Amino acid sequence: MRFPDLEIDLLRAFVAVAETGSFTAAADVVGRSQSAVSQKVQRLEEILDRRVFDRTSRSLSLTRDGERLLVSARQMLEFNDAVVRDMRKPPAAGTLRLGIAEDFIPNELPKLLARFSRLYPGMHIDLMTGLSCSLLAAYDEDRLDAVIAKKDGQAQRGRVIWREPLVWLASADFQVDFSKPARLVMLPPPCTYRELMISALDSVRREWTVACTASSLMGVQAAVAGGLGVTVLGKSFVQEGMQILRVPAHWPVLPMTDITVIGEESEAAELIQPLVTFLAESLSRTEAITLVA
Repeated sequence: MRFPDLEIDLLRAFVAVAETGSFTAAADVVGRSQSAVSQKVQRLEEILDRRVFDRTSRSLSLTRDGERLLVSARQMLEFNDAVVRDMRKPPAAGTLRLGIAEDFIPNELPKLLARFSRLYPGMHIDLMTGLSCSLLAAYDEDRLDAVIAKKDGQAQRGRVIWREPLVWLASADFQVDFSKPARLVMLPPPCTYRELMISALDSVRREWTVACTASSLMGVQAAVAGGLGVTVLGKSFVQEGMQILRVPAHWPVLPMTDITVIGEESEAAELIQPLVTFLAESLSRTEAITLVA
């Protein structure tokens, strides 16, 4: 028995709806109208003779069959894109000495780099992670070909590729007590997050004390989740055991944090561009992240 073919554009529409949570948002991702996306999903369900979404006027969720399909659909799209990329343009090959700041999508980065490695098997990434200032120093000393770093202080260079809002973070069971000084979890100076916390609290005359100084952003996360104090970080740093604090309306609004790529004009540009393009395409579907074209 010959089964019908699964069309790539139907799978792409299905994955877009599953990842964005709505037909409207998926329409923007695939560049089609909402009705066209709905028709593609309907056609997919007809081919499979299975419903892939439970739909009501207020909610949209994957069925059990939809959850099974999502895994395979992602693999098929990844394979399709790799084949087309290989045929139209030879894949990048070589070694890229890359520095990525700890500020950059901490929860998403490992799986994105793993997927990039599968798409570009001929490209080896010699990865260094750390604070932006350390990575920029390594770049200036010619120990890195490219850096993805936070734009602040000495990092006022490069092209902004991503930004997200800064938020106040605390442990999940944290209760604000305005009768006591705010207990802060910080990185050592110089640090933009540290300066923002101090200036914000000083501007509303809120007393504070340093409860913990950590040497890395992972250390800051651990200290906050453990209840040692509060901190300011990007929204993508929220993890299990943490919450975003709602601060009083008269407190100053925290700015966005900008991430830049440095090294696009270097001799390694042919290796850098595929990675930057891949990150942009992948993160365009990630909630709470704003990408800059």
